[in-house]
Amino acid sequence: MQKPQTEIWYHHPSHEVAERIESDPQRGLPLLEIARRADRYGRNELTQQVGETRLQIFLRQFRQPLVYILLVAVALTLVLREWADASVIFAVVMVNALIGFFQEAKALKAIDALSRAMDIEATVVRGGEVTRIQAVDLVPGDLVQLQSGDRVPADLRLIREKDLQIDESALTGESVPVEKSIDVLPRDTTLAERTNMAFSTTLVTYGTGVGFVIATGDRSEIGRINDLIASADVLETPLVRRINELSHMLLKVILVLAAVVALMIMLRGEPPVVVLLSAVALAVGAIPEGLPAVVTATLALGVSRLAKRRAIVRKLPAVETLGSTTVICSDKTGTLTQNQMTVREIFAGQQRYEVTGTGYDPDGEVRRPGGNVGQSESVELTSSEPLVEVLRAGMLCNDSRLAKTEDNGWRVEGDPTEASLLVSSAKAGLVRKEEQAARTRLDAVPFESQYQYMATLHRCEYGNTVYMKGSVESLLPRCTKVQGNDGLRMDDVKATVGQQVDSMTSQGLRVLAFAMKVMPAEQTSVNHEDLTNDMVFLGLQGMIDPPRPEAITAVRACQNAGIRVKMITGDHLGTATAIAQQLGLQGRLGVEEAKVAGLTGAMLAALTDRQLIDTVEDIAVFARVTPQQKLRLVEAMQACGHVVAMTGDGVNDAPALRQANIGVAMGITGTEVTKEAADMVLTDDNFASIEASVEEGRGIYDNLTKFIAWTLPTNLGEAGIILVAATLGWQMPITPLQILWVNMSTAVLLGATLAMEPKEPGIMSRPPRPADEPILSRALVWRTLWVGSLLVVATYAVFAFKKSLGVDMASARTAAVNVIVIGQAFYLLSCRSLRHSFFRVGLFSNLWLWMGIAAMVGLQLVFTYMPLMNRIFDTAPTTWRPWALAAASGLLLFVLVELEKLGKSFARKAA
Repeated sequence: MQKPQTEIWYHHPSHEVAERIESDPQRGLPLLEIARRADRYGRNELTQQVGETRLQIFLRQFRQPLVYILLVAVALTLVLREWADASVIFAVVMVNALIGFFQEAKALKAIDALSRAMDIEATVVRGGEVTRIQAVDLVPGDLVQLQSGDRVPADLRLIREKDLQIDESALTGESVPVEKSIDVLPRDTTLAERTNMAFSTTLVTYGTGVGFVIATGDRSEIGRINDLIASADVLETPLVRRINELSHMLLKVILVLAAVVALMIMLRGEPPVVVLLSAVALAVGAIPEGLPAVVTATLALGVSRLAKRRAIVRKLPAVETLGSTTVICSDKTGTLTQNQMTVREIFAGQQRYEVTGTGYDPDGEVRRPGGNVGQSESVELTSSEPLVEVLRAGMLCNDSRLAKTEDNGWRVEGDPTEASLLVSSAKAGLVRKEEQAARTRLDAVPFESQYQYMATLHRCEYGNTVYMKGSVESLLPRCTKVQGNDGLRMDDVKATVGQQVDSMTSQGLRVLAFAMKVMPAEQTSVNHEDLTNDMVFLGLQGMIDPPRPEAITAVRACQNAGIRVKMITGDHLGTATAIAQQLGLQGRLGVEEAKVAGLTGAMLAALTDRQLIDTVEDIAVFARVTPQQKLRLVEAMQACGHVVAMTGDGVNDAPALRQANIGVAMGITGTEVTKEAADMVLTDDNFASIEASVEEGRGIYDNLTKFIAWTLPTNLGEAGIILVAATLGWQMPITPLQILWVNMSTAVLLGATLAMEPKEPGIMSRPPRPADEPILSRALVWRTLWVGSLLVVATYAVFAFKKSLGVDMASARTAAVNVIVIGQAFYLLSCRSLRHSFFRVGLFSNLWLWMGIAAMVGLQLVFTYMPLMNRIFDTAPTTWRPWALAAASGLLLFVLVELEKLGKSFARKAA
């Protein structure tokens, strides 16, 4: 027997499938064969991938360059018996490690979610007997029976079906259930078009079917996605990459400076203990110990802000990544559109009508083109007008219903397309209960894929009437007359009807045709033979899942911000491009297009990787794509240097979400697999929430940059103080323990308040940051150097002044520490905006900042005057004069920074 996974099963007729898989189409597999195949192919389950343990996640927090230096400092201080220094440094390391651990402890669970999805039962025929078994026990060749409500337990080749429809949206992205058949298909048929196949974990929505199991476990289509999820690269976020780059740069600078300090002190003949303590002091001073904690706190605050805007973040770095995004790849159905089919146009009696309103809310009207929306000029319905019969046919030849939800919304019970017909008739004033009472249903011909129509028979006053709806191709050949004009034959209007169909489909509308036929009063049943001819053509209704109004605004905002929006959907290209046109999607930004450019999955398959990379930026719509192609598209855009955000709701989206720089899952319609693979989940499935999240992400990155621009001058200043002392042989104004106090206390009480800064004006009018742009620009490096130098000068000036007065070393060092802290508080005010004046951003727009400064001053008073703190940190009380000097130096620093920003502002305006 050939291996089932190597066959192109949809290309073989049913009898040949049975021969190739060596199973009986009536009796299924012999009972003795099942065990052999189970040994050969294994259980029908997915291979679970091994993830990181909690211990591995915790230990990974220590694998950072700056942490290595602190751990070495702990070891050296222990050797030198500096117990207080060693304890405080180690405590700082552990606090940062624990913060990172608790944020990352929830590992990826996409594979587990896939396995849970396959934990279902199956109805199978074995040895001629029908039995119910666990899906994991299925083997290739098993004969499986399907019925409405079943979850497909494995990949099947259908050999029999009756009106079978399967919802494959989670696998292929197709927005409506797929009508199945057993017809042989061409070899090059794409996954979404394989109508004679049923795929594992998809849902049967209508009808029945029977099929052979042709692939189980890892060999199924869901198994291929499992492999793609496992193999997709989990990329570093821009923030993580930039922080790592900054850390490596600081590592090199610190090691060089520590070596210089050690060498200078050794050349003066100092003992090794002094050399080591000085090197430790410089390392501790130069390292921004508070950086990991403040970064985590800022991102956590961003998580809270995003939650208020209906975006739940699962992984902290994703908060900032949103602000770096240059391309958003979005699904169509439910994200860019309302996921509510809506009738937009009606053609009846040689007249075209427009239908206002969107979704399932019956608030709207039917009007002739040219009428003013919102005015009471809706069409007056009469029993003789063809329009009313089109609407009545859509209302009565219908098995769906609409129910009002608790929040005054509407819920569909049945087919969304049929629901749209109920809404269009209600907008015109027809009441379903009244119509059903006046025209009692006697019989029905249910929809069957081979006929492409549905019909219902009703008892009416003028004779029993059949109402019929279906595809244009199926209904038109059966019609001989046209409603509204007894002398008008169908042949006379076929050209006009064809033009209307073309017009509707060009707008992406799904078109249904409607017909009726008066039957003898004594006839109480209807069959296919009654519907072959003499039908009366009533008209057409064209419907579409319309774009969300807020999505149109959000797409425009993204494109104005330099972010490209791509639609990647499993729907048809015509429908997708029509929606894209209404949304205003562009290929290359700023390029006006008469029609949105689009590619299908078949077209993508014909492109080489190089051709795809060269083409992908020009295309706005990708339709009928497979999971592998979604992943390939993301990789191609990343190869162009883009930071890619990918949205999705189905299992087929999970690999691409994992590969993207940030994966965004839909909270309402999304599968558990998708949510576990994503970095962020939207609670309202709305593209507008993505745009809002991008805005928040940009603000968060701004605030992180402000913190780094604020903290590094202090670290540089502290390192400079040690370097000057080592070079000139002076006494050190501050000790390593005092440096740690300054770094951690100010980071929490001062620097962390920058996370509360409101977004600066015009944040969404700026282009995205380049992916390779470092956190520290040249301007910030220059500011770091001269601000750090000013702190060094001010600290030594106050320290020298105190020593000149004959005070003890503890008092002089306490005054020096206060200079650094007060200087940081004044510099904090300037860092509220790196471009604009402190006075422009609003004096009290961030009250947390003022509370932080007040708390820091209070804590510094405790540090200076409390005896316990004096013993721990070797400090001593001071008079008011050192405080005045510290305030004066801080004020001078603030004025100089503000003057620098003012000069650059004038230069930008002049340029």
